[in-house]
Amino acid sequence: MQSKKILAALVSVAAIASLAGCGGVKDDASSADSNAITIGTTDKIVSLDPAGQYDNGSFAVIINVFPFLFSQNYDESEMSPDIAADDGSWNADGTEFTVKIKPGLKFANGHDLTSSDVKFSFDRVKKINDENGPASLLANIESIDTPDDTTLVFHSAVKNDVTLKQVLGSPAGPIVDEQVFSADKLTDADTIIKGNAFAGPYKLTSFKLNEAVAYAKNDAYKGLTPAKNNAVQVKYFADASNLKMAIEQGQVDVAYRTLTPTDISDLKKNNKVKVVTGPGGEERFITFNMKVMPYGESQPNADANKAKAVRQAVASLIDREELANTVYKGTYTPMYSYIPDGLTGHEDTFKTTYGDGKGGPSVDNAKKILSDAGVSTPVDLKLQYNAEHYGSSSADEYAAIKSQLEQGGLFKVDLQQTEWTQYQKERVVTDSSDGAYPAYQLGWYPDYSDPDNYLSPFFRDGNFVNNGYSNSQINDLIVQQAGEQDSAKRVELLKQIQQLETEDISTLPLLQGAQVAVTGTNISGVKLDASFRFRYSSVTKS
Repeated sequence: MQSKKILAALVSVAAIASLAGCGGVKDDASSADSNAITIGTTDKIVSLDPAGQYDNGSFAVIINVFPFLFSQNYDESEMSPDIAADDGSWNADGTEFTVKIKPGLKFANGHDLTSSDVKFSFDRVKKINDENGPASLLANIESIDTPDDTTLVFHSAVKNDVTLKQVLGSPAGPIVDEQVFSADKLTDADTIIKGNAFAGPYKLTSFKLNEAVAYAKNDAYKGLTPAKNNAVQVKYFADASNLKMAIEQGQVDVAYRTLTPTDISDLKKNNKVKVVTGPGGEERFITFNMKVMPYGESQPNADANKAKAVRQAVASLIDREELANTVYKGTYTPMYSYIPDGLTGHEDTFKTTYGDGKGGPSVDNAKKILSDAGVSTPVDLKLQYNAEHYGSSSADEYAAIKSQLEQGGLFKVDLQQTEWTQYQKERVVTDSSDGAYPAYQLGWYPDYSDPDNYLSPFFRDGNFVNNGYSNSQINDLIVQQAGEQDSAKRVELLKQIQQLETEDISTLPLLQGAQVAVTGTNISGVKLDASFRFRYSSVTKS
């Protein structure tokens, strides 16, 4: 996700804003239901069109109103059929994956949901190929056939792709109504909501951009996670302090994303609420723009070796323990690897390669790296962050990073912050732009619990980061590991990728964290599980 996860098209944003300006969809009885589960969040919605989103705030809506072929059942790591009728199967040579969907499926508007809608949903994501959408997740799918209304055949570029089912349940996998959505451009929120084009556990009944969204149970849904409640309301808060106050005063039943570490610590002492934690896999990292960073490809003094030295010197100066303990009070832990601790192939390459060789910083090693490459110091580095999206503690986090990087006079850091929508637009490298930020904050909220999801979206050609990075050797190894059936051989490939990327450092991992929600004492069923997502279906109120 992105902190996942990140940008969606401004066209869609404008459309949502237009809808919000006119009051959104008319409220119905369900949105005013006093028994509705009320959820508070500081996340922001960017797009309701699955082809134009790759961020947590948008996907929090999408995962609850659109179905998937496969999804993760609560408390299970394996993918289970959602609207699929079976687990699917590969042909003899591993190039075709065939799956059936359940017969008689309907969208909330009464339209039939057939294999044609499924094919349409994946084809449009790839065709639209929004520069910040989830199309990169579908790189291994070459084409899709629909022999009949309930059968799909996926033609895979990677034999026996071990990640395919997880990709089908990722942000690239929501199934949309081909009678409502455009095949070749993003569809605005007004059209989606007026078309009642929902086939997930819920349908939207009221919508005001980043203010309030009302959901009603969708009785037409025949998938894996039918709603145990009849209605949900989500309220959007400007900052964590207001969200904390709301859960303390009972204005919301659940507070989810994002409370500060101090808030969570305080709320654990409050007997009027419950703190729920679960596996997260969330990552916080710095991204380097390969075009406009110091000595980057578009700079007048472009020099690939000097640019790499700058990145490696930054890696040697970072003190992750300080960030984890002083800023985040243990709610995050140091991340010395591209694959988080707990997943197959994890290896702490940054701990041994940079700094003092034990995970700590080293000014002397950073100085040597820069000197050996002929880099003059101090290096001027503009570093961008966004506390609006990544939490108010980001200000403390990046103030600490600035202090760390300026140790020994090796860097002179100019910290900058930009409004989130502008941030999303300006950070990326496109055909017409080299991007505006030499180095900047991003977060990652995994699409599925597989090590590939910490590699393909970041380093494979066409990745979501869009920072101008490309390495053909790493690209080929990522493709190879995705189809490797021998687990030991796959682990070796994963370690090789991490070693190579640890030298390149197109992104610099800092921290990994868990999921946290706070609920009222009368709320049950909040599942922060192996799916890394909070789905509203299981929540009940007594």
